[in-house]
Amino acid sequence: MTTFADLLQTQLRRDPGRPFVTFYDVATGERTELSLTTYANWVAKAANLLVEELDLEQDDVLLLDLPSHWLGPVFLGAAWTVGLEVAYAGEDATPDAVVCGPQGLASWAPRADEVAVVASALHPLGLRFPDGVPPGVHDLGVEIWSQPDAFLGLAAVGPSEPDWEAAASGSLLTEGGRLLSTANPASPPGLPVLTEPLARGGSLVLVVGADETRLESVATDERVTARHHP
Repeated sequence: MTTFADLLQTQLRRDPGRPFVTFYDVATGERTELSLTTYANWVAKAANLLVEELDLEQDDVLLLDLPSHWLGPVFLGAAWTVGLEVAYAGEDATPDAVVCGPQGLASWAPRADEVAVVASALHPLGLRFPDGVPPGVHDLGVEIWSQPDAFLGLAAVGPSEPDWEAAASGSLLTEGGRLLSTANPASPPGLPVLTEPLARGGSLVLVVGADETRLESVATDERVTARHHP
């Protein structure tokens, strides 16, 4: 059985420096690009955070309450590495841990005594909340940096591990292609924008807040080969 860890390691051996996730936020002007190596490092740090700091184990439930952002692919990769079950915002789930952005902080902070809550300021450089977070909440921008760049545990196959053969066969991407999308990877409808590039040795260009003219400009600049239409 092919796993996320297998695919990522295969791609790292082929071309570790190539772009894997390129994120545009038109409203803020942010452009963040993660190479395969940088993505793998972030995934490892996030996986170690989930296991070592939050004490999550295989088959525990991680709920992702994140907007469309480059951290979505990071925590999906971390969850698949650890073998967690992934749930999404709006689903009827009883999570063991939650990862949220600033908009989810008010609703999740009061539950921090019963659910492990990790919050991200969604800063382009992954920095902390400037005014801190409520008691009991883990600030990703504080705790992520001390985590190792390699996952120290054994990669496990969990209930949310995708069917990578299906992802590859269902993709519009050619091998090594670049996929442009406005969908949120941390959601059931948007999940293919991450799984298909992974399965086909490609990459994702994720854009937030763009009109069609801007999307066309990004598509040209980033040399995309396929587009995902939510």
